[in-house]
Amino acid sequence: MTSRHFRHVAFKALLAALVFGSGAQQSALARTAKYDFDSLPKPQQVMMADLERRTFQWFWDSANPANGLIPDHYPGPSFSSIASVGFGLTAYGIGAERGYITRAQAVDRTLATLHFFANAQQDDSEDDASGYHGFFYHFLDMKTGKRFARSTELSSADTTLLLGGVLFVQSYYDRDTPKEKEIRALADQIYRRVDWTWMQPRAPLISMGWTPGGKFIDSDWKGYDEGMLIYILALGSPTHAVSDDAWSAWTSTYPKQWGSFYSQTFLNFAPLFGHQYSETWVDFRGIRDAWSRSHDLDYFENGRRAVYAQRAYAIANPGHWTGYGENVWGLTACNGPGDVTLNLPGKGERTFDGYTARGAGLDYISDDGTIAPTAAGGSIVFAPELVVPALQAMKERYGDDAYDRYGFVDAFNPSLDTDMQPKEGRVVRGKGWFDTLQIGIDQGPIVLMIENWRSGFVWKVMRRNPYVRKGLLRAGFSGGWLESGK
Repeated sequence: MTSRHFRHVAFKALLAALVFGSGAQQSALARTAKYDFDSLPKPQQVMMADLERRTFQWFWDSANPANGLIPDHYPGPSFSSIASVGFGLTAYGIGAERGYITRAQAVDRTLATLHFFANAQQDDSEDDASGYHGFFYHFLDMKTGKRFARSTELSSADTTLLLGGVLFVQSYYDRDTPKEKEIRALADQIYRRVDWTWMQPRAPLISMGWTPGGKFIDSDWKGYDEGMLIYILALGSPTHAVSDDAWSAWTSTYPKQWGSFYSQTFLNFAPLFGHQYSETWVDFRGIRDAWSRSHDLDYFENGRRAVYAQRAYAIANPGHWTGYGENVWGLTACNGPGDVTLNLPGKGERTFDGYTARGAGLDYISDDGTIAPTAAGGSIVFAPELVVPALQAMKERYGDDAYDRYGFVDAFNPSLDTDMQPKEGRVVRGKGWFDTLQIGIDQGPIVLMIENWRSGFVWKVMRRNPYVRKGLLRAGFSGGWLESGK
C-alpha cells in the first residue's frame, strides 16, 4: 500500500467567546456566522476570493482534457490520482457558479471525465485495467488511464473520493439538455457498478483495498478518519449496499480516539484531512448518528474542536519548531523535505520526512516542523475565525515562496534553513524549506471548503443526492436538514 493512502487580524474578543468549555452551548451555525465571508474586511475578502480562484485553476490547468484525469501533483510530470479527480469534478461546478469558466466548459470537461471512468477497463489483470468490481486503482497513468505501477492498490478510500465528485455532478447538472442528462446517467452508472460487498472480506467492515498479486489488504476501515464517507456511500448503494450493521461496527472502533487533547475533548484523528474529506461533500451540521447523540455533539463540532486543538498545539510548540504560533499552524498529510537528518543550531539532530501523514492528536503525534496550508485552508468551515488570520499571516510572512499562481504550495518548513538543498522542494535562506508544487488531495479541501464557507454550495448540492441521503439515514443519522428536507 502506498503511503499516500493515509493521507488541508485579531478579533480577540470573538475568539475568547468561542473557546470551548463545558458551558459552551452556541450552535455551530451561530458561531461561524459571526465570521462569514461578507463580514470580513475588504482586503481579507479579496485574499480569500483570490485563493479560491487560484486553487480552482490548479484543477482546470492540470487535467488531461481528453480523459479528464487529474494528476496527483503538479506542475511537472505526474501520474493521476483518482481522488484528485473527485475533487476536480466538484471544483468545475464551483468554477461555473463563480464564473471562472462557463457552465458549458464545465459540462464538457465533466463529460470527458465520466466517459473515461464509465468505459475504462475493469478486470483482475496486473497492468491492463483501470479498476475492478467498480473500484479504481489509486493511481492511473495520465494518458492511458491504466494502473500506474504494480505497487498501486485498488483503493476503497480513493474510489470513494472520486465518487464524491461523481455524485456531486449527478445532482448539480440538473438541466433538461442532452449533455446534462448524459452526465446524470453516466454518474449513476459509475456509482451503481461499485461492488461494496465484494470489498468486505471481513464483513461488516470494509477493506482498505485489493491488489491483483496480494489480494485484499489486511487492514479494514476502523476508527474515526476519512472512512466516514466510505461507509455512507456503501450504505447508500442501490445495487451492492453493505448491511445495516456496517456503520455501528465501524463506530464501535472509535473509543480509544475519544478524549482531551490540548483542552479540547473530541474524537481524535491526528491529521486534519481525516476531519475534512468526508465533510467537504456532506454537511454534518445539526445531524447526528447514535454515537454523536451519545456524546452530545455532531461531527462538524468535532472537526471544529480538532482545529482548535491543533492550533493550541502549535502555540505550545513542544518540538520548538521555528515559526509555529497562533497564526502559523496546521499538520496533515503533505509533502516534506524528504527523509533527511540534520543537526540544527539550538535544536539538535532532527529528521525531516518526505510525504507522510503529519498530525497531532491523542492517537499520535508526527511533527517535523512542516506546515501544510491545506490543514488550515481545508478547515475554514469549522473555525473561520482561526483560519482566515492564519492564511493571511502565512501569505504575508512567506510571500511568493509559499504562494504562487495556484495558491499555497503544498507545504513549507521554516526550521529547515540550511545551505543543503533537499531531495524535494527548495530552501530559501532566512525563510526555510518550501515545496514547489501542489497536491490534488490537498488542493481539493481548500477550494471546496472555501466555497462551502462562502455559500454552502457543495453541501446544498449534495443534500439533494438520494444516495447520500439514503446512506446517512441507514447509518442512523437524523435531525437538521435530513428531516427538514432542505
